[in-house]
Amino acid sequence: MKRFHVHVAVDDLARSARFYAALFGAEPTVLKDDYAKWMMDDPRVNFAISARGRAGGVDHLGIQVDGADELAELAGRLKAAGETTVDQEATTCCYATSDKAWVNDPAGVRWETFHTFGDAATYGEEEPLAAIAATASACCAPTPAKTSCCG
Repeated sequence: MKRFHVHVAVDDLARSARFYAALFGAEPTVLKDDYAKWMMDDPRVNFAISARGRAGGVDHLGIQVDGADELAELAGRLKAAGETTVDQEATTCCYATSDKAWVNDPAGVRWETFHTFGDAATYGEEEPLAAIAATASACCAPTPAKTSCCG
């Protein structure tokens, strides 16, 4: 089953975590010094915030899946859409270990499709979106800002 993912960059994690806990009526399922996540079933969403020196606002959107087969299907759809994708295997990001496929849509919105299969002690690596800009056509491709994988 798929779960919608929204990641928002925030300036003040504690204040934002209190706000979203009140909004969602639940405490975060993961809470770190620089990151918080709510895994909700109503609505079915993985909502994350992070304070990692990024400009505030929506950082990226995504679709989280339960297995490798679903991820392969979504990644295949992204490739069929004609946009440049970047795949990651067993990457550490957002205090989790996941396989991922990243893409920028035609308007420049960053999308992540991913299957998480473990926890991690650290936030993780940089996302590979700079590679998307480098390999895409210069006339038409959005140029993503250098960012961390999830915030």
